[in-house]
Amino acid sequence: MALDKIVSELLSLDLSIKKLGPAQFDSSLKNSGNVVFVPENERILAVIDNSTVDEILKNENNKIPAFEKGGPREKLYFKPGKTVSAVVTCGGLCPGLNSVIRAIVMMNYYRYEKQITYGIKYGYAGLVKELGHEIDVLTVDDVSDIHTKGGTILGSSRGNQDAKEMVDRLEELGVNVLYTVGGDGTQKGALMLMKEIEKRGLDISVIGIPKTIDNDINFIQRSFGVETAFSEACESIHSAHTEADGAYNGIGLVKLMGRESGFVAANAVLATGEANFCLIPEVDFDLEGEKGLLNQIEQRLLRRNHVVIVVAEGAGQNFVNDPANLQYDASGNVKLGDIGLFMKDKINEYFKKRGINVSTRYIDPSYNIRSCAPTPNDSIFCFQLAQMAVHAGMSGRTGMVVGYNHGQFIHLPMEVATSKRKKIDVQGQLWQSVLEATGQPSSFKN
Repeated sequence: MALDKIVSELLSLDLSIKKLGPAQFDSSLKNSGNVVFVPENERILAVIDNSTVDEILKNENNKIPAFEKGGPREKLYFKPGKTVSAVVTCGGLCPGLNSVIRAIVMMNYYRYEKQITYGIKYGYAGLVKELGHEIDVLTVDDVSDIHTKGGTILGSSRGNQDAKEMVDRLEELGVNVLYTVGGDGTQKGALMLMKEIEKRGLDISVIGIPKTIDNDINFIQRSFGVETAFSEACESIHSAHTEADGAYNGIGLVKLMGRESGFVAANAVLATGEANFCLIPEVDFDLEGEKGLLNQIEQRLLRRNHVVIVVAEGAGQNFVNDPANLQYDASGNVKLGDIGLFMKDKINEYFKKRGINVSTRYIDPSYNIRSCAPTPNDSIFCFQLAQMAVHAGMSGRTGMVVGYNHGQFIHLPMEVATSKRKKIDVQGQLWQSVLEATGQPSSFKN
Protein backbone atom coordinates (compact mmCIF):
# COMPACT_ATOMS: atom_id res chain seq x y z
CA MET A 1 0.00 0.00 0.00
CA ALA A 2 1.34 3.45 -0.97
CA LEU A 3 1.06 6.29 1.50
CA ASP A 4 -1.44 8.97 0.46
CA LYS A 5 -0.36 12.54 -0.28
CA ILE A 6 -1.41 13.94 3.09
CA VAL A 7 0.56 11.36 5.08
CA SER A 8 3.61 11.78 2.83
CA GLU A 9 3.38 15.55 3.34
CA LEU A 10 3.14 15.15 7.12
CA LEU A 11 6.27 12.98 7.16
CA SER A 12 8.17 15.74 5.39
CA LEU A 13 7.11 18.57 7.71
CA ASP A 14 8.68 19.97 10.86
CA LEU A 15 5.80 20.03 13.34
CA SER A 16 7.86 21.32 16.28
CA ILE A 17 6.75 24.52 18.03
CA LYS A 18 9.06 27.46 18.71
CA LYS A 19 9.59 28.72 22.26
CA LEU A 20 10.95 32.06 23.44
CA GLY A 21 13.04 30.34 26.11
CA PRO A 22 12.95 28.01 29.09
CA ALA A 23 9.88 28.12 31.34
CA GLN A 24 10.82 29.49 34.76
CA PHE A 25 7.64 30.50 36.60
CA ASP A 26 5.12 28.27 38.37
CA SER A 27 1.66 28.40 36.82
CA SER A 28 -0.90 30.36 38.81
CA LEU A 29 -3.34 27.55 37.95
CA LYS A 30 -1.67 25.41 40.61
CA ASN A 31 -3.57 27.41 43.20
CA SER A 32 -6.92 26.20 41.89
CA GLY A 33 -6.09 22.61 42.79
CA ASN A 34 -8.14 21.07 39.97
CA VAL A 35 -5.98 21.55 36.88
CA VAL A 36 -4.51 18.65 34.97
CA PHE A 37 -1.32 19.95 33.38
CA VAL A 38 -0.22 18.71 29.98
CA PRO A 39 3.28 17.18 29.98
CA GLU A 40 5.69 19.46 28.14
CA ASN A 41 6.36 17.05 25.26
CA GLU A 42 2.95 15.39 24.94
CA ARG A 43 1.95 14.71 21.33
CA ILE A 44 -1.22 13.81 19.44
CA LEU A 45 -0.72 11.36 16.59
CA ALA A 46 -1.60 12.87 13.22
CA VAL A 47 -2.27 9.42 11.75
CA ILE A 48 -4.66 6.97 13.40
CA ASP A 49 -5.45 4.32 10.75
CA ASN A 50 -3.69 1.12 11.76
CA SER A 51 -2.82 0.12 8.18
CA THR A 52 -1.25 3.53 7.53
CA VAL A 53 0.74 3.38 10.77
CA ASP A 54 2.07 -0.05 9.80
CA GLU A 55 3.10 1.24 6.37
CA ILE A 56 4.92 4.24 7.89
CA LEU A 57 6.83 2.02 10.33
CA LYS A 58 8.06 -0.27 7.56
CA ASN A 59 10.70 2.36 7.03
CA GLU A 60 12.82 2.28 10.18
CA ASN A 61 13.74 5.95 9.73
CA ASN A 62 10.11 7.04 9.96
CA LYS A 63 8.26 8.11 13.06
CA ILE A 64 4.51 8.56 13.27
CA PRO A 65 3.89 12.29 12.61
CA ALA A 66 2.39 13.96 15.67
CA PHE A 67 1.21 17.40 16.76
CA GLU A 68 2.09 18.99 20.08
CA LYS A 69 -0.89 18.74 22.45
CA GLY A 70 -2.56 21.92 23.62
CA GLY A 71 -3.37 22.71 27.24
CA PRO A 72 -2.02 24.31 30.44
CA ARG A 73 1.65 23.86 31.32
CA GLU A 74 2.96 23.56 34.86
CA LYS A 75 5.87 25.91 34.16
CA LEU A 76 5.47 29.23 32.35
CA TYR A 77 7.78 31.55 30.45
CA PHE A 78 5.81 34.67 31.37
CA LYS A 79 5.04 35.58 34.96
CA PRO A 80 1.32 35.45 35.86
CA GLY A 81 -0.07 38.87 36.76
CA LYS A 82 2.85 40.66 35.06
CA THR A 83 2.14 39.74 31.44
CA VAL A 84 0.49 42.13 28.98
CA SER A 85 -1.56 40.67 26.14
CA ALA A 86 -3.23 42.07 23.04
CA VAL A 87 -5.86 40.60 20.72
CA VAL A 88 -6.56 41.58 17.11
CA THR A 89 -9.30 40.36 14.74
CA CYS A 90 -8.68 40.53 11.00
CA GLY A 91 -10.36 39.71 7.69
CA GLY A 92 -14.04 39.07 7.08
CA LEU A 93 -16.57 38.57 9.84
CA CYS A 94 -17.20 35.11 11.23
CA PRO A 95 -19.56 33.82 13.93
CA GLY A 96 -17.71 33.49 17.25
CA LEU A 97 -15.20 36.35 17.05
CA ASN A 98 -16.65 38.02 20.13
CA SER A 99 -16.66 34.69 21.97
CA VAL A 100 -12.93 34.35 21.34
CA ILE A 101 -12.22 37.91 22.49
CA ARG A 102 -14.26 37.40 25.64
CA ALA A 103 -12.53 34.15 26.52
CA ILE A 104 -9.04 35.63 26.12
CA VAL A 105 -9.93 38.51 28.45
CA MET A 106 -11.55 36.18 31.00
CA MET A 107 -8.61 33.77 30.95
CA ASN A 108 -6.07 36.53 31.45
CA TYR A 109 -8.04 38.12 34.28
CA TYR A 110 -9.39 35.17 36.25
CA ARG A 111 -6.87 32.43 35.54
CA TYR A 112 -3.64 34.37 35.16
CA GLU A 113 -3.97 36.94 37.95
CA LYS A 114 -5.77 39.98 36.51
CA GLN A 115 -3.52 40.48 33.52
CA ILE A 116 -4.05 43.37 31.09
CA THR A 117 -5.55 42.61 27.67
CA TYR A 118 -5.44 45.29 24.99
CA GLY A 119 -8.03 45.26 22.23
CA ILE A 120 -6.54 46.32 18.90
CA LYS A 121 -9.10 48.12 16.73
CA TYR A 122 -9.73 47.39 13.03
CA GLY A 123 -7.29 44.58 12.40
CA TYR A 124 -3.61 45.10 11.80
CA ALA A 125 -4.34 48.73 10.88
CA GLY A 126 -4.90 49.30 14.62
CA LEU A 127 -1.23 48.53 15.28
CA VAL A 128 -0.06 51.36 13.00
CA LYS A 129 0.05 54.39 15.28
CA GLU A 130 -0.12 56.94 12.46
CA LEU A 131 -3.57 55.68 11.44
CA GLY A 132 -4.94 56.93 14.75
CA HIS A 133 -7.10 54.01 15.90
CA GLU A 134 -7.64 53.88 19.65
CA ILE A 135 -6.45 50.87 21.60
CA ASP A 136 -8.69 49.77 24.47
CA VAL A 137 -7.89 48.00 27.71
CA LEU A 138 -10.56 45.31 27.74
CA THR A 139 -12.16 44.63 31.12
CA VAL A 140 -14.32 41.69 32.15
CA ASP A 141 -17.30 44.08 32.25
CA ASP A 142 -16.60 45.17 28.67
CA VAL A 143 -16.81 41.60 27.41
CA SER A 144 -19.32 40.03 29.81
CA ASP A 145 -22.09 39.48 27.24
CA ILE A 146 -20.45 40.02 23.86
CA HIS A 147 -20.50 36.29 23.08
CA THR A 148 -24.23 36.56 22.43
CA LYS A 149 -23.64 39.01 19.56
CA GLY A 150 -22.32 38.60 16.04
CA GLY A 151 -19.37 40.47 14.55
CA THR A 152 -16.42 41.72 16.56
CA ILE A 153 -16.37 44.55 19.10
CA LEU A 154 -12.84 45.35 17.90
CA GLY A 155 -13.77 45.80 14.25
CA SER A 156 -11.71 44.28 11.47
CA SER A 157 -9.90 45.10 8.24
CA ARG A 158 -8.13 43.45 5.35
CA GLY A 159 -4.72 44.09 3.86
CA ASN A 160 -1.09 44.15 4.92
CA GLN A 161 0.51 46.73 7.18
CA ASP A 162 4.19 47.46 7.72
CA ALA A 163 5.62 44.89 10.16
CA LYS A 164 8.16 47.36 11.55
CA GLU A 165 5.48 49.88 12.42
CA MET A 166 3.32 47.22 14.04
CA VAL A 167 6.17 45.88 16.17
CA ASP A 168 7.03 49.47 17.18
CA ARG A 169 3.50 49.76 18.53
CA LEU A 170 3.70 46.43 20.37
CA GLU A 171 6.95 47.56 22.00
CA GLU A 172 5.42 50.89 22.99
CA LEU A 173 2.47 49.14 24.62
CA GLY A 174 4.72 46.64 26.39
CA VAL A 175 2.86 43.68 24.88
CA ASN A 176 4.23 40.25 25.74
CA VAL A 177 1.68 38.07 23.92
CA LEU A 178 -0.24 38.96 20.74
CA TYR A 179 -3.27 36.84 19.78
CA THR A 180 -4.05 37.06 16.06
CA VAL A 181 -7.60 35.92 15.22
CA GLY A 182 -8.06 35.41 11.51
CA GLY A 183 -7.65 33.21 8.48
CA ASP A 184 -4.85 32.37 6.11
CA GLY A 185 -3.91 35.98 5.33
CA THR A 186 -3.99 36.97 9.00
CA GLN A 187 -1.65 34.17 10.03
CA LYS A 188 0.72 34.95 7.15
CA GLY A 189 0.77 38.52 8.47
CA ALA A 190 1.49 37.14 11.94
CA LEU A 191 4.50 35.29 10.51
CA MET A 192 5.84 38.59 9.14
CA LEU A 193 5.35 40.14 12.58
CA MET A 194 7.18 37.26 14.23
CA LYS A 195 10.15 37.59 11.89
CA GLU A 196 10.47 41.27 12.75
CA ILE A 197 10.16 40.43 16.46
CA GLU A 198 12.91 37.81 16.14
CA LYS A 199 15.08 40.24 14.20
CA ARG A 200 14.91 42.68 17.13
CA GLY A 201 15.41 39.94 19.73
CA LEU A 202 12.17 40.80 21.53
CA ASP A 203 10.34 38.58 24.00
CA ILE A 204 6.94 38.76 22.30
CA SER A 205 4.91 35.65 21.66
CA VAL A 206 2.58 35.50 18.63
CA ILE A 207 -0.27 33.00 18.90
CA GLY A 208 -2.82 32.49 16.14
CA ILE A 209 -6.44 31.45 16.52
CA PRO A 210 -7.55 30.38 13.02
CA LYS A 211 -10.82 31.87 11.83
CA THR A 212 -12.42 30.75 8.61
CA ILE A 213 -16.02 30.00 7.74
CA ASP A 214 -14.68 27.89 4.86
CA ASN A 215 -12.89 25.47 7.27
CA ASP A 216 -9.88 25.52 4.95
CA ILE A 217 -6.93 25.76 7.38
CA ASN A 218 -4.37 23.06 6.64
CA PHE A 219 -4.36 20.03 9.02
CA ILE A 220 -7.06 21.51 11.24
CA GLN A 221 -10.19 19.40 11.45
CA ARG A 222 -12.56 22.17 12.48
CA SER A 223 -12.46 25.97 12.64
CA PHE A 224 -14.74 28.07 14.81
CA GLY A 225 -17.80 29.51 13.10
CA VAL A 226 -18.15 26.62 10.65
CA GLU A 227 -20.94 24.89 12.56
CA THR A 228 -22.84 28.17 12.89
CA ALA A 229 -22.36 28.92 9.20
CA PHE A 230 -23.81 25.68 7.89
CA SER A 231 -26.54 25.71 10.56
CA GLU A 232 -27.67 29.14 9.33
CA ALA A 233 -27.31 28.00 5.73
CA CYS A 234 -29.82 25.23 6.42
CA GLU A 235 -32.57 27.85 6.80
CA SER A 236 -31.91 29.06 3.26
CA ILE A 237 -32.01 25.51 1.88
CA HIS A 238 -35.28 24.85 3.72
CA SER A 239 -36.71 28.03 2.19
CA ALA A 240 -35.47 27.10 -1.28
CA HIS A 241 -37.05 23.67 -0.96
CA THR A 242 -40.37 25.11 0.19
CA GLU A 243 -40.41 27.54 -2.74
CA ALA A 244 -39.44 24.85 -5.27
CA ASP A 245 -41.87 22.27 -3.96
CA GLY A 246 -44.71 24.79 -3.99
CA ALA A 247 -44.47 25.43 -7.73
CA TYR A 248 -44.73 23.18 -10.79
CA ASN A 249 -41.18 22.82 -12.12
CA GLY A 250 -39.93 24.88 -9.21
CA ILE A 251 -36.18 25.40 -8.95
CA GLY A 252 -34.53 26.52 -5.68
CA LEU A 253 -30.95 27.77 -6.04
CA VAL A 254 -28.84 28.64 -2.98
CA LYS A 255 -25.33 30.11 -3.09
CA LEU A 256 -23.20 29.56 0.01
CA MET A 257 -19.74 30.60 1.13
CA GLY A 258 -16.75 28.49 0.12
CA ARG A 259 -14.00 30.13 -1.94
CA GLU A 260 -11.74 27.10 -2.47
CA SER A 261 -13.35 24.54 -0.17
CA GLY A 262 -16.96 23.38 -0.10
CA PHE A 263 -17.32 22.38 3.54
CA VAL A 264 -20.22 24.74 4.36
CA ALA A 265 -22.20 23.64 1.30
CA ALA A 266 -21.50 19.94 1.88
CA ASN A 267 -22.46 20.01 5.56
CA ALA A 268 -25.58 22.09 5.00
CA VAL A 269 -26.71 19.70 2.26
CA LEU A 270 -26.23 16.73 4.57
CA ALA A 271 -27.96 18.45 7.49
CA THR A 272 -31.09 19.34 5.50
CA GLY A 273 -31.42 16.34 3.23
CA GLU A 274 -33.39 18.54 0.81
CA ALA A 275 -30.86 19.38 -1.90
CA ASN A 276 -30.63 17.40 -5.11
CA PHE A 277 -27.38 18.89 -6.39
CA CYS A 278 -24.33 20.19 -4.51
CA LEU A 279 -21.61 22.02 -6.44
CA ILE A 280 -18.26 22.68 -4.76
CA PRO A 281 -14.92 24.19 -5.87
CA GLU A 282 -13.19 20.81 -5.61
CA VAL A 283 -15.29 19.25 -8.39
CA ASP A 284 -15.38 20.66 -11.93
CA PHE A 285 -18.55 20.31 -13.96
CA ASP A 286 -19.90 20.81 -17.47
CA LEU A 287 -23.11 22.73 -18.08
CA GLU A 288 -24.03 21.34 -21.49
CA GLY A 289 -24.12 17.82 -22.85
CA GLU A 290 -25.76 14.57 -21.83
CA LYS A 291 -23.86 14.34 -18.55
CA GLY A 292 -23.79 18.08 -18.01
CA LEU A 293 -25.51 19.74 -15.07
CA LEU A 294 -28.35 21.36 -17.01
CA ASN A 295 -29.49 18.07 -18.52
CA GLN A 296 -29.33 16.42 -15.10
CA ILE A 297 -31.48 19.21 -13.64
CA GLU A 298 -34.01 18.65 -16.44
CA GLN A 299 -34.14 14.92 -15.77
CA ARG A 300 -34.80 15.60 -12.08
CA LEU A 301 -37.64 18.01 -12.97
CA LEU A 302 -39.20 15.42 -15.26
CA ARG A 303 -39.22 12.91 -12.40
CA ARG A 304 -40.28 15.08 -9.44
CA ASN A 305 -41.31 18.51 -10.81
CA HIS A 306 -39.01 20.40 -8.43
CA VAL A 307 -35.29 20.62 -7.73
CA VAL A 308 -32.98 22.24 -5.15
CA ILE A 309 -29.40 23.19 -6.06
CA VAL A 310 -26.72 24.33 -3.60
CA VAL A 311 -23.60 25.94 -5.05
CA ALA A 312 -20.49 27.10 -3.17
CA GLU A 313 -19.29 30.54 -4.25
CA GLY A 314 -15.97 29.19 -5.57
CA ALA A 315 -17.51 26.49 -7.73
CA GLY A 316 -17.51 26.83 -11.53
CA GLN A 317 -15.21 29.84 -11.58
CA ASN A 318 -14.03 28.80 -15.04
CA PHE A 319 -17.43 29.99 -16.29
CA VAL A 320 -17.37 33.43 -14.61
CA ASN A 321 -13.72 34.43 -14.19
CA ASP A 322 -11.03 35.04 -16.78
CA PRO A 323 -7.83 33.36 -15.51
CA ALA A 324 -5.77 35.82 -17.57
CA ASN A 325 -7.35 38.84 -15.87
CA LEU A 326 -7.86 37.89 -12.24
CA GLN A 327 -8.55 40.65 -9.74
CA TYR A 328 -7.50 40.48 -6.06
CA ASP A 329 -8.87 41.94 -2.83
CA ALA A 330 -6.82 43.65 -0.08
CA SER A 331 -6.08 40.27 1.54
CA GLY A 332 -4.65 38.85 -1.67
CA ASN A 333 -7.66 36.64 -2.39
CA VAL A 334 -8.89 36.29 -5.97
CA LYS A 335 -12.12 38.21 -6.49
CA LEU A 336 -14.70 35.61 -7.42
CA GLY A 337 -17.19 35.85 -10.22
CA ASP A 338 -20.82 35.47 -9.11
CA ILE A 339 -21.54 31.83 -9.89
CA GLY A 340 -24.97 32.07 -8.26
CA LEU A 341 -26.41 34.70 -10.60
CA PHE A 342 -24.65 33.03 -13.54
CA MET A 343 -26.31 29.70 -12.70
CA LYS A 344 -29.70 31.35 -12.32
CA ASP A 345 -29.43 32.96 -15.76
CA LYS A 346 -28.11 29.80 -17.43
CA ILE A 347 -30.85 27.64 -15.94
CA ASN A 348 -33.60 30.02 -17.07
CA GLU A 349 -32.03 30.38 -20.53
CA TYR A 350 -31.74 26.59 -20.92
CA PHE A 351 -35.34 25.82 -20.05
CA LYS A 352 -36.64 28.70 -22.17
CA LYS A 353 -34.88 27.19 -25.18
CA ARG A 354 -36.37 23.81 -24.29
CA GLY A 355 -39.84 25.30 -24.12
CA ILE A 356 -40.25 24.27 -20.48
CA ASN A 357 -41.75 26.75 -18.03
CA VAL A 358 -39.86 26.86 -14.71
CA SER A 359 -40.11 28.96 -11.57
CA THR A 360 -36.63 29.78 -10.27
CA ARG A 361 -35.96 31.19 -6.81
CA TYR A 362 -32.41 32.35 -5.98
CA ILE A 363 -31.17 32.84 -2.39
CA ASP A 364 -27.77 34.25 -1.33
CA PRO A 365 -27.54 34.37 2.50
CA SER A 366 -23.77 35.03 2.68
CA TYR A 367 -23.72 38.16 4.85
CA ASN A 368 -26.54 36.88 7.06
CA ILE A 369 -24.44 33.80 7.79
CA ARG A 370 -21.14 35.42 8.59
CA SER A 371 -22.54 38.19 10.79
CA CYS A 372 -24.73 36.12 13.11
CA ALA A 373 -23.99 35.04 16.68
CA PRO A 374 -22.49 31.57 17.18
CA THR A 375 -24.49 28.48 18.02
CA PRO A 376 -24.06 27.28 21.63
CA ASN A 377 -21.73 24.48 20.52
CA ASP A 378 -19.63 26.89 18.46
CA SER A 379 -19.48 29.28 21.42
CA ILE A 380 -18.09 26.46 23.58
CA PHE A 381 -15.51 25.68 20.90
CA CYS A 382 -14.46 29.35 20.71
CA PHE A 383 -13.93 29.45 24.47
CA GLN A 384 -11.82 26.29 24.40
CA LEU A 385 -9.68 27.53 21.50
CA ALA A 386 -9.05 30.78 23.36
CA GLN A 387 -8.20 28.86 26.54
CA MET A 388 -5.61 26.82 24.67
CA ALA A 389 -4.21 29.94 23.02
CA VAL A 390 -3.69 31.71 26.37
CA HIS A 391 -2.06 28.63 27.89
CA ALA A 392 0.29 28.44 24.88
CA GLY A 393 1.14 32.14 25.03
CA MET A 394 1.90 32.08 28.76
CA SER A 395 4.20 29.09 28.26
CA GLY A 396 6.33 31.12 25.83
CA ARG A 397 5.35 29.33 22.65
CA THR A 398 5.24 31.44 19.51
CA GLY A 399 4.71 31.28 15.76
CA MET A 400 1.90 28.76 16.13
CA VAL A 401 -1.85 28.44 15.78
CA VAL A 402 -4.19 26.53 18.03
CA GLY A 403 -6.05 23.79 16.20
CA TYR A 404 -8.24 20.75 16.61
CA ASN A 405 -7.51 17.30 15.25
CA HIS A 406 -8.79 13.80 16.11
CA GLY A 407 -10.83 15.23 18.98
CA GLN A 408 -7.85 16.96 20.62
CA PHE A 409 -6.58 20.53 20.77
CA ILE A 410 -3.17 20.86 19.15
CA HIS A 411 -0.40 23.34 18.42
CA LEU A 412 0.48 23.75 14.75
CA PRO A 413 3.36 25.85 13.32
CA MET A 414 2.04 28.87 11.41
CA GLU A 415 4.18 27.95 8.41
CA VAL A 416 2.44 24.57 8.21
CA ALA A 417 -1.07 25.97 8.79
CA THR A 418 -0.64 28.51 5.97
CA SER A 419 1.23 26.28 3.53
CA LYS A 420 -1.93 25.48 1.55
CA ARG A 421 -5.72 25.47 1.79
CA LYS A 422 -7.52 22.40 3.07
CA LYS A 423 -10.05 20.98 0.62
CA ILE A 424 -12.72 18.30 0.64
CA ASP A 425 -11.32 14.89 -0.27
CA VAL A 426 -13.67 13.83 -3.07
CA GLN A 427 -12.78 10.20 -2.35
CA GLY A 428 -13.41 10.67 1.37
CA GLN A 429 -16.40 9.99 3.58
CA LEU A 430 -17.86 13.53 3.61
CA TRP A 431 -18.22 13.84 -0.14
CA GLN A 432 -19.40 10.26 -0.55
CA SER A 433 -22.12 11.01 2.00
CA VAL A 434 -23.15 14.08 -0.02
CA LEU A 435 -23.41 12.01 -3.20
CA GLU A 436 -25.59 9.47 -1.43
CA ALA A 437 -27.79 12.14 0.19
CA THR A 438 -28.43 14.08 -3.04
CA GLY A 439 -28.47 11.14 -5.45
CA GLN A 440 -26.45 13.22 -7.92
CA PRO A 441 -23.92 11.53 -10.20
CA SER A 442 -20.28 11.55 -9.11
CA SER A 443 -19.41 13.62 -12.19
CA PHE A 444 -21.07 16.16 -14.45
CA LYS A 445 -18.25 15.88 -16.99
CA ASN A 446 -18.88 14.64 -20.51
